[in-house]
Amino acid sequence: MMTRVDPALAEQAVRAGGPHAVVIGAGLGGLAAAMRLGAKGYRVTVIDKLDVPGGRGSAIWQDGHRFDLGPTIVTVPWVFRELWAACGRDFDKDVKLVPMDPFYEIVFPDGERFRACQDTEKMRAEVARLSPSDLAGYDLFLKDSEKRYWFGFENLGRRPMHEWGELAKVLHIFGVLRADRSVYAHAASRVKDERLRMALSFHPLFIGGDPFNVTSMYILVSYLEKEFGVHYAMGGVAAIAKAMAGVVEGQGGLLRMGTEVDEILVERQPHAHKVTGVRLASGEVVKADVVVSNADSGFTYNTLLRNHRRWRWTDESLAKKRWSMGLFVWYFGTRGTRGMWKDVGHHTVLNGPRYKGIVKDIFFHQEKLCDDMSLYIHRPSVTDPSAAPEGDDTFYALSPVPNLHSDTPIDWQANGERYRQAVQDFMEEKLMPGLGKHVSTSLFFTPETFRDRYLSPYGAGFSLEPRIFQSANFRPHNISEEVQGLYMVGAGTHPGAGLPSVVTSAEVVAKLVPDAPSLAV
Repeated sequence: MMTRVDPALAEQAVRAGGPHAVVIGAGLGGLAAAMRLGAKGYRVTVIDKLDVPGGRGSAIWQDGHRFDLGPTIVTVPWVFRELWAACGRDFDKDVKLVPMDPFYEIVFPDGERFRACQDTEKMRAEVARLSPSDLAGYDLFLKDSEKRYWFGFENLGRRPMHEWGELAKVLHIFGVLRADRSVYAHAASRVKDERLRMALSFHPLFIGGDPFNVTSMYILVSYLEKEFGVHYAMGGVAAIAKAMAGVVEGQGGLLRMGTEVDEILVERQPHAHKVTGVRLASGEVVKADVVVSNADSGFTYNTLLRNHRRWRWTDESLAKKRWSMGLFVWYFGTRGTRGMWKDVGHHTVLNGPRYKGIVKDIFFHQEKLCDDMSLYIHRPSVTDPSAAPEGDDTFYALSPVPNLHSDTPIDWQANGERYRQAVQDFMEEKLMPGLGKHVSTSLFFTPETFRDRYLSPYGAGFSLEPRIFQSANFRPHNISEEVQGLYMVGAGTHPGAGLPSVVTSAEVVAKLVPDAPSLAV
C-alpha cells in the first residue's frame, strides 16, 4: 500500500482527467466516502497524517500482540455489504465476519452476570432469571426499540438532514416516540430491576452519550443487535480498513498516508465561496473539485477553515457544544494465559458500584477522576489467534473518563500511569485474579492521545455528544453551508458516531455530491 508519495507523481495523477475529490482522513468514514466517490466516477485522493488507514479503527503491533485501537464489533454488516456492492465488489470475499455468541457479558457489582445474545428466548430467559416480574416490560422495550430503529436508523440516518424542511416533516414522530425522554428513563419505564435498567440503557456510552440525558431514540440498539447480531472481523476492524483501502486503490484512487493537511483552500466566487483544494503541512497544494472531510467537524471548522470567515460553525459556537466523554484505554498482552480466566470472553462489561453517579461525574465533573470505574474489556485472542502469540492473550480495557473541555482539565501526563494501575487492580480484584504477574506488554491512550493522534477537540472519544439538539439537523451537516464543495463524514456529522453511522454518513454524502460527469462538463 502506498504510504509516501512524490508530489510530482501525485500532481500527474490529479491531471489525469475528470473531476478530482480529496478526502481528508482515512478513517472508516473517509474510506467509505472515497469508495463511493470512486464509484461515482471521481479520481480520489485520500490524505491522512497516520501511517496506516483506519483512523480510530486502525491497529498497532507491540511485542507480537495486535491491539485494535478503537471499535471492536460490527453490528450492522449490511452497511458494509451495500458499500462494497456499490463499488461492484463482494464484502464477504474481502473480510471474514464471525458472529459473537454471546454478544457480551455484563458483570454487576453483586457478582451476578447477564449474557446478551441474539436468540430472543435466551434473552428472555436471562431477563427472567434476574427479575421474572420484568419479562413483560422487556418484551415491550424490544417493540419500542424496533420502532425507533426503523425511524431513527433506516429513515433519518440514511438521508440528508441539512434542510429544516426535512426535520419539520418528522417532528411529530419525535413526539410520538417520546424522543424527549432519555434512554435510561425509557428503560426505567419498562423494567424495575436496576441491573436490567443498566443492561438496557448503557449502549449510548459506546457512541459518546450520557444514557441519562441522550434521547431515547438510541434504544434502537437493542433491536439492531437482535436483528443483525454482533460480529467480529477477523484481523480486527483494521482488516476492514485495509480492505476498504484496497478497494479505493483498485478504483484508481490514491492514498497518501503519513501526510498532514494544514488547511482547506477556499476561493471567493461571484455567488459563493468555493473549495479549491487543500494545502499540506509541507506547503504542497493539492487541487480538488470536491473536498470531503473525515476530520472531526470541530477540527475541520476551527482549524482547517481557520482563515475563512464562518457564520454558523464558529469557534465560539463549537466551544459551547456538549462534547462526548473522553476515553482511557489500556492495551496489554499477557503471557501463558490462553487457558486462564475462562469466564472472561471476547467482550465483557465490568460494572463499578455506581451507574448514574459515575456517569454524572464523567460528564459534569470534568476536573477530577472518579475513585471507582466501569470497564469494557476486549479479549480478541479468544476468537482470533492472530491477535497474540501462541498461548498468550491480547486485551484492551476501556474506561470512560472526562474529556478535556474544562478550564482545569485532568493532567494525564501526571495521572496516566496511576490510573492504569487502578484499572489493573480493579480487574484483578473483580474478574481476573493474578493479572498483574502475567502482563507482558502494555501501553495506554488518554484523552490527550485522542486530541493529538486523532485531532479530536477536547480529546473527546466520539466528537459531539448525541443529545437531541446535537443530532440530525442540529449536528454539523454532511454538506457544509459555509463553503461550496465541502462535505463531511464521520462521527462529528450526521448521523453520528459508531461504525454503522460513520459508514452511513458516506452514503448520505454520496447522495449530495454531484455525479462526476456533471462537473466535468
